[in-house]
Formats: sequence, structure tokens, C-alpha cells
Amino acid sequence: MSDPARRCVAEGLGTALLLMVVVGSGVMGESLAGGNVAIALLGNTLATGAALVVLITVFGPISGAHFNPVVSMVFALRREFSAGVAAAYVAAQTVGAVLGVWAAHAMFAEPVLQVSTKLRDGPAQAWSEVVATFGLVATILGVGRARPDFTAVAVGLYITAAYWFTASTSFANPAVTIARSLSDTFAGIAPTSVPAFIAAQIAGALIGLAVMRWLLTSTKA
Repeated sequence: MSDPARRCVAEGLGTALLLMVVVGSGVMGESLAGGNVAIALLGNTLATGAALVVLITVFGPISGAHFNPVVSMVFALRREFSAGVAAAYVAAQTVGAVLGVWAAHAMFAEPVLQVSTKLRDGPAQAWSEVVATFGLVATILGVGRARPDFTAVAVGLYITAAYWFTASTSFANPAVTIARSLSDTFAGIAPTSVPAFIAAQIAGALIGLAVMRWLLTSTKA
């Protein structure tokens, strides 16, 4: 297997495992919480944050462990790899995310093919995704410069916090958003809510890139 192919497989597999955790822990949390949404969200949050630390540590040396189209977009805009590689990453991430959702459904004896009915609409939700994605990009670029060995932990901690301080529970990832629209479970999002989330995520990533580029350049100077 060529190096680009190996990197794409790592991105697809890592994203699939991430979605298994997001959806699976949501199903488990909801089933055990006895109707307490806060407890269900807490279980979902802790599992996702912990899994991100592990998955980034495992797959980071192979592909960079983006697991996120807007992160790959940011690195392409920084010219750290080509647009072609970024496009291949995005395709692998999206396919992996969908497969991960289906795998989670199968583990919990849910219908594999679903469409979410959970609306996440309105300006507050979209603004939350701008903020969440801005923070994620700032975390990756800032920690990547200061303490690259701490990136996995920093991203896991940031997402754990962002689940709770954003109204949207911090999707911050177009592949995750698309895949979660195919799950009518605790973690789902209705397809009609997806376009606004993705537009907000792209905007947040671009703002994060611009701000961090200015800050890091100023610091270097």
C-alpha cells in the first residue's frame, strides 16, 4: 500500500472509530440515564474526549489524525500538503464517519440505516458551531506550535469542554455532522439542520486560521 493510501486508510479508520464512540456512547448513556439528559450527555462527553486522545495518539504519526474535513482544509491552506491530498482525506473521513455510525447501530441492535429527526436549528446553534470550530482550530494550531506532543490531550480536553459550553454540543466537524444525520439516536442531527452546521464550521475554521496565523506570526516576530 502506498504512503498516501495508508494515510487515507488511517483517516477513514480513525474517523470511523470516533463515530462509533460518539454514537455508541450516546445510545448507552441514554439507555442508562433513566431520562436524565445531563447524565446521558456527560457519558457521551467523557467517552468522546477520552477516545480523541487515544485515536489522535494512535493515528497521528501515520496521517496527522485530522478526522475532520475542516482541519484538513486548514492544513491545505497552510500549504502543509496539497489540495489533492486534502480532498482524499475529506473523502476518507466522510466515508469512515458513515461506516462508524452504521457499526455503532449494529453493536446496539439498532436498525443500521436511519435518518435523524432531531432538529438543531436556529442562529444560536449555528453561532455555537462557529465558536466550537474556531476553538478547535486555535487549539490545534496553537498547541501544535508550542507543545506538539500535547496535541492529542489538548484536543480531547477542548472537545470535552466544548460539549458543555456550546449550545450545539460542539460537532465542529462536517464529516461528523453528515454521519450523525444518519442516526436517529441521542447524537443525531436532522438532515435539514446539516447545511447551517457545515457552513458555520467552515466559517469558524477560516476565522480560526486567520486569527492564529496573525497571532503566531506576531509572536514569532
